[in-house]
Amino acid sequence: MADLADTGSLQVRSVSKLFGTFRAVNDISLDIQKGEFLTLLGPSGSGKTTLLMMIAGFLDISEGDIALDGSSIAQTPAEKRNFGMVFQGYALFPHMSVRDNIGYALSVRKRPAEEIRSRVDEMLELVQLQDFADRKPGQLSGGQQQRVALARALCFAPPVLLLDEPLGALDKKLRVEVQEQLKDIHRRVGTTFIYVTHDQEEALSMSDRIVIMRDGAIEQVGTPQELYERPVNQFTASFLGKSNFIQQNGKTCALRPEKIDLRKGEGHSEARMSGTVRSVTYFGSMQRVIVDASDGTEIEVDIDVWRNSEPLDVGDAVDLLWKDEAAVELQTG
Repeated sequence: MADLADTGSLQVRSVSKLFGTFRAVNDISLDIQKGEFLTLLGPSGSGKTTLLMMIAGFLDISEGDIALDGSSIAQTPAEKRNFGMVFQGYALFPHMSVRDNIGYALSVRKRPAEEIRSRVDEMLELVQLQDFADRKPGQLSGGQQQRVALARALCFAPPVLLLDEPLGALDKKLRVEVQEQLKDIHRRVGTTFIYVTHDQEEALSMSDRIVIMRDGAIEQVGTPQELYERPVNQFTASFLGKSNFIQQNGKTCALRPEKIDLRKGEGHSEARMSGTVRSVTYFGSMQRVIVDASDGTEIEVDIDVWRNSEPLDVGDAVDLLWKDEAAVELQTG
C-alpha cells in the first residue's frame, strides 16, 4: 500500500510543560522523520504522555515550539492538526457498526459516500476485518476492537498517528500478536507513528527509534539495538532490559545477563569473577541464574538451556567469564 500522507515530519524544539511550578516536560528537542515508528518509553511520571498530548494539541505548550514539516503548529487547535489518535480504551461508538466506526472521521468531514465506502473497504482489508464490517464493537475481541480503532484513526489519511498505551488493556499473548500486526500496518501505510508505552518489549519489537524519558527529560535516543547494546547510563541500562553493574578498569559498566559465560567449578584461567549459585529459575528456552559473587555483588546470568546442558544446583561454585566489549562503560553523574 502506498503512503497515506505526503507529510509527517515533526520538529520538537525546546518544549516544556509546566503545571504551576512543576515541570512535567523540561526542554525537550526531537526530530521525528516522516514515516518513522518512534516510541516514547519511560516509567509512570516520565512525561511521555504529556509530550504526546502537546504534540496532539490537547495540552498547550508552556515553552518552545512544535512544527509539522517545518511549519509551527503550536497555536493550531487539535482538530486542525489532522492527526490520528488511538487510545488504550479504544473509544469506539458501541451503537455503530465496525464499518461506520471506521468511516466516522470521513463522515463528519462530509466526504462523498462513495469515497467513504471505498476508503473504509481499504481500511477493513488493511486490518483484516472484512468479515466483521457489520458487527458492533461489543461483538468483537479486544484485539479486534483495537484494530478497528487503528483503522478509524488511519481512515482519513493523517500525516501523523499518535498511539497512547494502545495495547495496555490486552493480555500478554494478545499484545504480542497485535504488536506484529501494528508493525506490519506501519510498514504498509508509511504514516509517521508516535507511540507511548512503559513496556520495554513493545518498544524493542516495533520501533525504528526509541526515546527513553525520565522526570520530564530525555535520557537517550536511538534504535532498539543501539539503546540495548550501548546504554549511556544506569537508568537506560536497567530500564531497557536487565543489566548487572560491575567495576571494570576502574569504571562502572553495564553487563547484560546473556553476555556472561557461566562455568561450573572454579579455577578457569579466563574467569573474571567466581561465586556461588544462589538460585536457578527455568523459563523454557533459558535459565536465569543468580550468583553471589566473591566480591559481594549479585550477578544475574541468562543461560541458553539448549547450548548449556550441564545441570546447576544451588550452592554450586561457578566462574563467570565475559569479553571486554560486553561490559559497556557508563556515564556517571
